[in-house]
Amino acid sequence: MQLLPKGHNVANTFELQQPPVQSEPTDAKGSSPVNHTSKDTPKVKKRWIDFALDNIVWILLVVFVLIGALMNPFFLSVPNFQNILVQATTLGFLGVAIAMCMLLGEIDLSVVGILGFSGAVGAVAMQNGVPGFLGILIVLGIGALIGFINGICVAKLRMTSLIETLAMGLVLGGGVLAITRGQTVSITEQAFTWLGQGRIATWPVMPIALVLLFVAVTVFLYRTPMGRKIYAAGGNRRAAYAAGINTKNLVIATFTFSGLLAAVAGWLTTAYLGGVNPTLGSSDMLLYAIAAPVIGGVALTGGRGATIGILGGVLLLTVVQVGLQVINIDAYYVGVVGGAMIFLAVIVDAIRVRRRQAAE
Repeated sequence: MQLLPKGHNVANTFELQQPPVQSEPTDAKGSSPVNHTSKDTPKVKKRWIDFALDNIVWILLVVFVLIGALMNPFFLSVPNFQNILVQATTLGFLGVAIAMCMLLGEIDLSVVGILGFSGAVGAVAMQNGVPGFLGILIVLGIGALIGFINGICVAKLRMTSLIETLAMGLVLGGGVLAITRGQTVSITEQAFTWLGQGRIATWPVMPIALVLLFVAVTVFLYRTPMGRKIYAAGGNRRAAYAAGINTKNLVIATFTFSGLLAAVAGWLTTAYLGGVNPTLGSSDMLLYAIAAPVIGGVALTGGRGATIGILGGVLLLTVVQVGLQVINIDAYYVGVVGGAMIFLAVIVDAIRVRRRQAAE
């Protein structure tokens, strides 16, 4: 029997005989591996939620188009598509008019009043012998003038845009009744009505104005100094002023532009209808005009929003309205669904704001 050396620990012998323990692989820094999948899952989920919120208008548009097509095959027909574009044109001009002020951090609730009042004045003028082309200039001039007055009240007199434009809209609504004397005023001047009733081959001319509008506004907001100033002032009015932007003149110019767009909507509407009725410019139209840019991603607080989103909101609301009529839903439910869409727009905007604040 071989004796161990004195002082040798038996336990050490057994330790030497044990197989080496397999160590876990480490990363480049020598640290233990981390389960990246579990940590990346919340980030992926957040990205999907943000994507859905930013593009909800297009998701809903596809859903409602599919529902309409399943309920009634006529929904996807060419005549109905033309009808959707025609109906979307007026709402598009009103939606952009409100969106311009929203981007600045203000709001213009008088756009529907401008639509009705400017159209009524133009109709009465042409009824009294004014040529159609001059009637168009009268309509547009009145809209721009009212927008200028709104801008002066907000910028110079420091009136709250919500209250001032609401009051202006009520005044203009009463003005329509006074001018028309509660009766329908017909328009026969072809120079005035051609854009609303004319056709190129079998296609209506009116949607061309919608396309030109969004192309022009996109270039204006993204390619001109004034467009960039609107975003800057809407994001932070004080910082924009400190940077040398004349915010008061910017407010006046923006409201004037908004009034002009509303007047164009008035021209298109009266041209399409061939006249003016005392109820032209209802409150429902105003609510849809507000909902279109909001559900399209324009922030109620200003400084954020894209023209492509506004277009999506306009098309979505028009598709819903026309679709409900095509599938013969009772008119009462059309109002219910419209109100629900507006409510959804406000909810989506609130969620966007909260997630944006949490990210910052």
